[in-house]
Amino acid sequence: MGREFIMPGTILSGDNALFDARAHLKEQGNKALIVTDEMMVKLGNVEILTGLLKDENISYSVFDGINGEPTDTMIEAGLSSYQEEGCDFLIALGGGSPIDSMKAIAALSACGGVISDYMGKVIKGELPPMTAIPTTAGTGSEATQFTIITDTKKDIKMLLKGPVLMPDLAIIDPRFTMTAPPKITAATGLDALTHAMEAYTSRKAQPLSDSFALSAVKRIFAWLPKAYHNGEDKKAREEMALAALEAGIAFNNASVTLVHGMSRPIGALFHVPHGISNAMLLKECFRFALDGAYDRFAVMAREIGVAGEADTDEVAAKAFLQAVIGIVEELEIPSLSGYGINREAFFTVIDKMAGDAMESGSPSNTRKDMTKDDVTEIYRRLFN
Repeated sequence: MGREFIMPGTILSGDNALFDARAHLKEQGNKALIVTDEMMVKLGNVEILTGLLKDENISYSVFDGINGEPTDTMIEAGLSSYQEEGCDFLIALGGGSPIDSMKAIAALSACGGVISDYMGKVIKGELPPMTAIPTTAGTGSEATQFTIITDTKKDIKMLLKGPVLMPDLAIIDPRFTMTAPPKITAATGLDALTHAMEAYTSRKAQPLSDSFALSAVKRIFAWLPKAYHNGEDKKAREEMALAALEAGIAFNNASVTLVHGMSRPIGALFHVPHGISNAMLLKECFRFALDGAYDRFAVMAREIGVAGEADTDEVAAKAFLQAVIGIVEELEIPSLSGYGINREAFFTVIDKMAGDAMESGSPSNTRKDMTKDDVTEIYRRLFN
């Protein structure tokens, strides 16, 4: 059976990638809406981009209202800005939130309605051109056909999808990741690691996605701790930027599994940043999933050097789980209680979270059959 494999139309990566993308940006349209956040403005990153656009005589307007994980109200505000300013293409500068928001704004500008109309549907239509410039090494949104937007009325994170949401141009310039503080480096880096690990162990994995996933896993274990402990390590930042891209390409074509399915409800109800909620779940989710894919977890163990060919797959898989637990601890990811989440409040909504997780479809990609009861038990174990 043939398998589809999609990527951004054009990828530019490495030193000065932004400036090398000038000709591509001129082809996108006449006026750009720059979708970003206030921190990118304060750090001067927006000024770097707008300076280049001025030099190339490309008109633009800045929308810096994506301050936090994107919600339907942010998207509505961004859409109004896009329309009122007469823009005909979009550039996202920032982490996953501005990039996800750009996709949602583009979809509504072309398809109409409100973003919640597209929950559970494949978004179609001719969207305006989109350019993604990530400033964190984590979400991989620059290389995916997905966007995650919170429905503030229902308190759920909506996973929206469609090949038309794939950016036309992805600019991977490590300079923009140099300003990420340690906590953001850890959260986004572990998000990328989760993408890669889940893509490799997904029922939907395919040979091409496996190649990108394994490369990302190996790269992240080698370089994320270095980037975390020394944010000025340029080599580590370059390697992590590439790893996040690889992981994004991998899970875009193989999907994610139980970790992401269970992470989104925690983020929606308790406002935990996505990368951190993923990391909080890794130990218990993978402990559950391990025996359904000993062979796959074992390959990752051998790739990162915590197991050898003489080890059985079961032994190697368990060694990989310990390595995952170790990197989460090294990067000082808090537990739910350590984050300040009340146990009673959490247990009160476990049934809703388990239902939302299963409804997302992601847990069904796990190479082990899962039920709502299994998800419920994993949630409970997070406070043990």
